[in-house]
Amino acid sequence: MTKRTLVAVVTGMVVVAAMVATIEFWLRRPVGDGPAGPKVADAPFDTVWTDRPVQLVGIGDSVTRGLGARTTAHSYFRRLIENPPDEWSDMRGKCLSAVLPNLQATNLAVSGSTSPMHLDVIENDLPSYPDDVFGLVVMTTGGNDLIHSYGRLPPREAAMFGSTLQQALPWIDRFEARLNQMLQRTIDRFPGGCEIYLADIYDPTDGVGDGASVFLPAWPDGLEIHSRYNEVIHRAADRLASVHLVPMHKTFLGHGSHCRQFWRSTYDASDPHYWFWDNIEDPNTRGYDAIRRVFLNEIVRNTNLRMESNPQSLATQG
Repeated sequence: MTKRTLVAVVTGMVVVAAMVATIEFWLRRPVGDGPAGPKVADAPFDTVWTDRPVQLVGIGDSVTRGLGARTTAHSYFRRLIENPPDEWSDMRGKCLSAVLPNLQATNLAVSGSTSPMHLDVIENDLPSYPDDVFGLVVMTTGGNDLIHSYGRLPPREAAMFGSTLQQALPWIDRFEARLNQMLQRTIDRFPGGCEIYLADIYDPTDGVGDGASVFLPAWPDGLEIHSRYNEVIHRAADRLASVHLVPMHKTFLGHGSHCRQFWRSTYDASDPHYWFWDNIEDPNTRGYDAIRRVFLNEIVRNTNLRMESNPQSLATQG
C-alpha cells in the first residue's frame, strides 16, 4: 500500500467515524421503551387517604391536555386518576382513584394556550365548589409564552421567542403578577381548601439553548429568559403554603435533543432517551409517564389529605 493510498484510507475512516458520531450523538433520538421517570413508593397507596369529595382540576396548556401521548389514557392527567390498561407493573394501583374513592376530575387545559388564556379560563370556566369539596389542581403554564411564535413573527408578550432579555423583562414581571392572580383565584374557588401542584418549564435542549438542535432559530437570550420564567414559578410556589412546585425542568434534563451526549452533566446513563414528541414542545408517551410520576410524588409528599386517614404513618412512608 502506497503512502497516498494509506492517507486516503485513514482519511476515509475518519470521515466515516465522524459521520457515525454525528448521527449517534447529535441526530439520533431513540425514545426507548419501558417505564420512565422516578420511582413512586408503594406504601402511600396501600390505604384510602380520605372519603371526602375531592375535585381534581387540570389547568394549563397542551402538556396538561396530553398532546403527544399515545392515547388519552396515557396523558399524565388521566394517569394521575387511573392506570391505563397496559400500565407498567411498578405503577399498578398507584393512582388517585385508588386512595380517593370520591374523586371527580375536570381537565380545563387547552392545547396551544398561554398564561393570559389560563387566567381567563380560571375566571370564566372554573366554578366555585361547595364547602365540603377539597381541590387538587395540577397546572402547567408559561411554556407557550416562551416558545410561541417559534421565531416566525416578531416577539411580543406571551409569544416571546427571539426577544432580548431587555425586551422580555416587563413581560416577565407581568407573568409574575398574572401567575399570582391565577393561583389566588383558583384557591378562592375552593372554600373547603385546595392544593395546587404547579410545574416549572422543561427545556427541550437539555440546558444547552441551541435552537438548531430542536429545529428552531437561534435565540441568544433564550436560556436566561427561560430561567427567569422558572424563577417566577418557584417564587410563586414558595409564597403560598397551598402551592407546591413540581420539578418538571429537572426531571426532563438529559431527555431532550442532547440525550445521547454522554459527556454532558445532564446525561442519564440509565435512560439516555428522548422524552419529547414530534412537535418538539410536548412530551411523548414516556415523557408523560415521567410527568405523572413526578406529580404523584409531590402530591404524596405534600398533601394534607393523607393526614385524614393515618397521620401516624406519614413520617415513615414519605
